[in-house]
Amino acid sequence: MRTGETIIARRPLWAWPPALVIVVCAAVPLVAYWLTNPADQRLVDLDVYRTGGESLLLGVPLYDAITPAPQLLPFTYPPIAAMLAVPLAAIPWPLAQWVWTAAIVVTLAVTVRYAFRPSLERVRVAMPLVFAVLVVACLYLMPIRDQIRFGQVDLFLVALCLLDCVVRRPWWPRGMLIGVATAVKLTPGVFLIYLAITAFSWRKPYMRDGEQGRAFFMAVFTAALLTVLPFLVIPADAKDFWFSALLDPGRLGANAATTNQSVRGMLIRLYLPDSITSALWLVAVAAIGWYGFRRARAAFLDGDPMTAVALTGLMAVLLSPVAWIHHLAWTVVVLAALVGTGTDRVRLLVAGGVWLFYVMPVPWWGVSLKALEIPVLSPVLGKIVQNGFGLGAVALVWLLGSWLPRRRAVHTSRAVAGDVCA
Repeated sequence: MRTGETIIARRPLWAWPPALVIVVCAAVPLVAYWLTNPADQRLVDLDVYRTGGESLLLGVPLYDAITPAPQLLPFTYPPIAAMLAVPLAAIPWPLAQWVWTAAIVVTLAVTVRYAFRPSLERVRVAMPLVFAVLVVACLYLMPIRDQIRFGQVDLFLVALCLLDCVVRRPWWPRGMLIGVATAVKLTPGVFLIYLAITAFSWRKPYMRDGEQGRAFFMAVFTAALLTVLPFLVIPADAKDFWFSALLDPGRLGANAATTNQSVRGMLIRLYLPDSITSALWLVAVAAIGWYGFRRARAAFLDGDPMTAVALTGLMAVLLSPVAWIHHLAWTVVVLAALVGTGTDRVRLLVAGGVWLFYVMPVPWWGVSLKALEIPVLSPVLGKIVQNGFGLGAVALVWLLGSWLPRRRAVHTSRAVAGDVCA
């Protein structure tokens, strides 16, 4: 039987240019809209990265620098991220916007190619067209639209973690990309937990999976190396981050804002006393983390790494103190896990419903509903809808962790029964 790579290599090359045209035509309106809006509202997070790089070039304190008015945003990432952003600071700002936006679209295409690989490899000659449709569908997810709107880095981190986990024969040491992602933005550090729980047995002192174990050590080594490096190059800035800026969540923005869809963000919007909010958050983090990582480990052991990666990615969103809507770029991988091989109609319908939910600006509908000030309806239903993406992420953890394995078992048993009857 041919491998997926062989099948794809023998597909007619003429099918790819039309697929590229479809993606470009679909991306143009979105890109044009956000890259032609007022200059002070354009790719504001990319401006944060460039400000970090400029600070290093100018020799000014990294965590005292802010972007120009009216945004006035501070640099909030680890110091290694500023070091990596130096090339962005060295090119003109208009060029940086176009380069970054093009890179987002290309990275999305790569993510879709590997996330949806099981289903793409089944459609044979139609694969380029299906691939293009999937890229366009994912491009218009709200978390992905926000990648372009703000010039965010999340999709790059998603791609790094995904490729490290699912590429069959990586040319790099497996685990290295997860280490890079963790060093740049910390939240991908949940994949260190994933590698650990899938590599080692805690009941007996031995390694369960040699490759996973090597990937874990490589990820830890890479993350540690990129964390220590700034202490050697820019020690004052490194000290400021780890002992000051990191401990101030207010630097990230208003934690109670609608766009914070983490568990903590949803609890903060209940406006309970701080002590109760903190206690509830710790309980929720423990419960969701225990369930999510346990089901991710089970998915890996069942031979379903895509579901394992999707669950772990959702942990990065839900367990973080602050998780903006654009952090939900993991929905691309979630959709791929739900679609699977594309042969189960129910799973396809569920994936379509999830896609539609995350295309719509659901949290902002909640804000509008609360503004109507309808007794009971506005404060209760409005709050639920306002937290829609976060609550949806919690529901997706259950879907991937419990419903999907049962659905896969039923579908497999029916397929086997059909083969026997045939």
